[in-house]
Amino acid sequence: MSESPLPRLSYSFARKFGIVATEQDGLPILARRGGVPIEAVLEARRVVDRPLSLKEVSGTEFESLMAQIYAQGDLSETAQTALGDDADLHALADNLPRTSDLLDSDDDAPVIKLINGILQEAIKTRASDIHIEPYEKRLAVRFRIDGALRDTLSLSARLAPVLVSRVKVMAKLDIAKKRVPQDGRFSLNLGERAVDVRVSTLPSQHGERVVMRILEKTSSLLNLADLGMEPDELADFAGALKRPNGIILVTGPTGSGKTTTLYASLTKLNDGSRNILTVEDPVEYALDGIGQTQVNNQVGMSFAAGLRAILRQDPDVVMVGEIRDPETAEIAVQAALTGHLVLSTVHTNSAVAAITRMRDMGIEPFLLASTVTSIAAQRLVRRLCTECREPHKPSAAELSDLGLSARNRATVYKPVGCAACHHIGYTGRLALYEIVIMDDTLRGMIHDGAREVDMAAHAFKSRRTLLQSGAQHVINGNTSVEEVLRVCRAKANSDD
Repeated sequence: MSESPLPRLSYSFARKFGIVATEQDGLPILARRGGVPIEAVLEARRVVDRPLSLKEVSGTEFESLMAQIYAQGDLSETAQTALGDDADLHALADNLPRTSDLLDSDDDAPVIKLINGILQEAIKTRASDIHIEPYEKRLAVRFRIDGALRDTLSLSARLAPVLVSRVKVMAKLDIAKKRVPQDGRFSLNLGERAVDVRVSTLPSQHGERVVMRILEKTSSLLNLADLGMEPDELADFAGALKRPNGIILVTGPTGSGKTTTLYASLTKLNDGSRNILTVEDPVEYALDGIGQTQVNNQVGMSFAAGLRAILRQDPDVVMVGEIRDPETAEIAVQAALTGHLVLSTVHTNSAVAAITRMRDMGIEPFLLASTVTSIAAQRLVRRLCTECREPHKPSAAELSDLGLSARNRATVYKPVGCAACHHIGYTGRLALYEIVIMDDTLRGMIHDGAREVDMAAHAFKSRRTLLQSGAQHVINGNTSVEEVLRVCRAKANSDD
């Protein structure tokens, strides 16, 4: 006969006295921080009512245990609790109490339990976005995990208005306005994990759609070396950052990690000797020692206006969230010409296409040739779960799509799915890069208005393209053929 589960101390007690009941190697223990009063230990033993050994842990270990023990829970069970309650949900929505810490909430109102459960589950599964989507006969809740949307809950359509109202109250939005889009944000704590949640609402045929972007304030920003560039790519990109002036562009679609690359670049430059200023839409992470300005079009604070203003603040390095119009492009080029290092993003499919995009915005080719120093294009692909991936012999068609010949028919891996990866087959992501560094030949081609295909042929004579970078990760067993082809355009057959 198996022993019953270990009783759990209340969250408020564990937080107040710094003590938790858990198991280690199958044996029950009381883990405590230093300085726990003996009365708290005795009370914990009384509640658990089982032989326990006492273990002292560091503050970091204690917070990790708190997050593991008290953030666990089955979201579907929480949803069923909400659905099975006959309370007037519309009345509850008008008087929803707020809490600074989700895990410390004792309010059993079903809608509060439901939204808190959704947020807890999203954070636990490393979701970057929560989608709440009302339809005629159901309310869909989906999580974006490692860049891919995954169905999480299907609820009754009658829950949609009250669930959306709860989120709008938390984000300090106007719950009476249901026919116009709104944007807001709120902060919450999950144990000691501080989280910012950006909220966007959009009217649709069957109600308001809500997307919540989750940003962990306590997560450390990556260094350049952690981004996944190959050593030669890292050396080239870091060399461009050492230049006192010029434009460095990072390109790729939405969600390809461009902002992370820019923040890692700013972190490397932020040594206290430079005045670094940014204009972003929105500011996603606060960087100590860097002046960050947020775009606000309602008061006329556009990228162009913000860039023009920060150039009067004696900057050494300027980061513009995105070059999306001719005015911003022109000011960025002028800033580079007058001795500033400018970092920004452009939405293009490849590195060389950024040159074409800037020319289309009206920037003269000779100005581009003299200011742009480096362009990085990137994509994010999901990393295969090492616990369950299976060997897979690629077909000739798959090799062809990756730009590989039949001579490269090595064993690769495919996703399967297990408990460790939540039955997805992937866990985490890795970046694919292609780096273009300007040399005299490429500057001459830009100056003369050369075709994009000709510039690319020169730029990648001795460098990897995105597809080649992805193919190498497939051969190394880091990701699958399908993942690489999902984010990279297949090129013509290659015998490389």
